[in-house]
Amino acid sequence: MIPAPDAGQLLGLIVAALLLQAVGVAVLAIRQRQRAADRPDPAATDADPDPSTDLRQPLAWPGTRPWRVVARQHEDLAQTQCSFLLEAVDGTPPPSFRPGQFLTFALDLPDARAPGGQRQVTRCYSLSDRPGLPQLRVTIKRVPAPADHPEWPAGLSSNHFHDQVQVGDILQVRAPSGHFHIDEDASVPAVLVAGGIGITPMVSMLGWLITHQPARPVHLYYGLRSRREHAFQAHLQALQASHPALRLHVVYSRPEASDRLGVDHHHEGHVDLALLQRTLPHGRHRFFICGPGAMMGTLVPALRAWGVPDEDIRFEAFGPASVQRPAATATRDASAARLPIRFQRSGRSLVWDGQDASLLDFAERHAVPIESGCRSGGCGTCATRLIDGRVGYDGTPDHDVPAGHCLPCVARPLTALVLEA
Repeated sequence: MIPAPDAGQLLGLIVAALLLQAVGVAVLAIRQRQRAADRPDPAATDADPDPSTDLRQPLAWPGTRPWRVVARQHEDLAQTQCSFLLEAVDGTPPPSFRPGQFLTFALDLPDARAPGGQRQVTRCYSLSDRPGLPQLRVTIKRVPAPADHPEWPAGLSSNHFHDQVQVGDILQVRAPSGHFHIDEDASVPAVLVAGGIGITPMVSMLGWLITHQPARPVHLYYGLRSRREHAFQAHLQALQASHPALRLHVVYSRPEASDRLGVDHHHEGHVDLALLQRTLPHGRHRFFICGPGAMMGTLVPALRAWGVPDEDIRFEAFGPASVQRPAATATRDASAARLPIRFQRSGRSLVWDGQDASLLDFAERHAVPIESGCRSGGCGTCATRLIDGRVGYDGTPDHDVPAGHCLPCVARPLTALVLEA
């Protein structure tokens, strides 16, 4: 039989119990403070701890840096579109970037006519996955010689990537840049419109939207010829199945007999205003458009005619630009006058009449060759010596303009010009 504790023992047990309780409360308070310290501040991070949500990152590095190809993969049945995954040679993680931006590559390509048998070619390719992943990815479409001019050369850079660039190769890369990217305003539904290889920045935007703004309504319109050229098909279908806020509209212009309407694609024809009017719900939307010149030249003006304000139309064309961008009033007025433009190297004297969105468009319309890349003032490929005169820009270009030069892709003349082109 256990004897009953006397008064002293009972008091000691009570004191010990109180001390244990006090220690437990202190430990719990310390753990709660640690959790609070580890938890991100919602006001600072918008309730998302991933630094890739910050779409205002500065340029990650000046000039070029070496990046290694760690994988490559074709994205379509025809094997015309190939993805390249890149990691920094020095082991640093990929920088954050704005979904929709591009990488710029400085390539040394064989050229028997150039000194040393090589010439450097600069090309820009959109990032095709969201920020915050272990590698950067670009997806590049092989550009063949034009069907109506088979004697013309095929795409120099794209064919080099497809035929020559292999896993383990080192590429010189400039930091992500470009004005075409998704916005952070989750209150406005996003409409992503892609034509052909224009799907690449849309895949980046879509990945970011689903990861960081999953409740934001997003409509993706993807126009191409047939299932053989349908890039990222399984990936897009999986996203549609798992994210109710996503509405996917795939449009084939030349479907093959085996292409299944309602399975492989949802519409036949082209992505045009009539399709958008028929399938979009009423209300405000913000449009992000990337495609070939023919599509851009018809769809963007049609949206404006429909009443969509310019601030809700964001676009990027590949190939020669064919969309008139609204210019700042002062620049537009100053450059609308008829001004003489002299292209020194080409020996051409022309008259600017204000019909073109940029000096690059003007030069291309008159068959004056100027090397170009991004067409948005981000890569510096088109930098041309300004021998005489002044140009204006609607905004500050992403690329630092070299002294005594201009960027024809985003410049308009303010006076008579002499250009070394």
